[in-house]
Amino acid sequence: MLLREVVAFVIKQARASLFGGFLLAVMLATHWWYPLTSIHRYDFIFFAAVLFQLLLLAFRLETPREAALILVFHVLATIMELFKTSSSIGSWHYPEPFNIGIANVPLFAGFMYSAVGSYLARVWRILDFRYAAYPQIRLTWLLVAGIYINFFSHHFVPDMRWVLLAASLLLYGRTVIWFKIDLQWRRMPLLLGWSLVALFIWLAENLSTYANVWMYPSQQAGWQAVPLSKLVSWYLLMMLSFVLVSHRQVRSPPPINRPMA
Repeated sequence: MLLREVVAFVIKQARASLFGGFLLAVMLATHWWYPLTSIHRYDFIFFAAVLFQLLLLAFRLETPREAALILVFHVLATIMELFKTSSSIGSWHYPEPFNIGIANVPLFAGFMYSAVGSYLARVWRILDFRYAAYPQIRLTWLLVAGIYINFFSHHFVPDMRWVLLAASLLLYGRTVIWFKIDLQWRRMPLLLGWSLVALFIWLAENLSTYANVWMYPSQQAGWQAVPLSKLVSWYLLMMLSFVLVSHRQVRSPPPINRPMA
């Protein structure tokens, strides 16, 4: 039974990660081998991402609602990218040429954030997420509004990320997520689940910067691992994605009482 659940869990996680996994695979593959001279690599990644999204919709592997969420993430992310890559901020930059983009941002960049939203929306549906002790919706929206604003404002005023992190612990500290892998319902603290997702995003970020998709100032002289401190940023950004996905979807736990798994 345990082996069956582990296999089912891996398969469902792979299904939920289809878009993000595809995007990361394209980035790595084109870093190691890119023979095309008629189109820049960044532009190719953009077209590949759009085509894959259309295929997911055509084969009903993604719902129209999930596609709409991806578009919202893309817009929000592109706005933040334009600010972060501006000459006055320079938090990171894209070292390769491109035609399809705005200012310093290739248009495929928004898809990297959309991949997080896509995963959360799909895994929510695939594992049938339910929640116990979920906080008031309006408080969650206030928190993520503060998170998004802080990504911009911390360049000019004191950084509030640790305050926002503490607020998330207080707000979601009692929340338990229920999910159904195969036949039985399992549960875990929501904060633990978020931490695991943030860790995997950080690992993907290391692979992406290794593939020269973008570059931090500390990587100018040669690639090095992204600092672990970035985990906090990804945790907060992932929370923003989670609350956007949660709109009108938060359901109560199933009427069973099983031990913590």
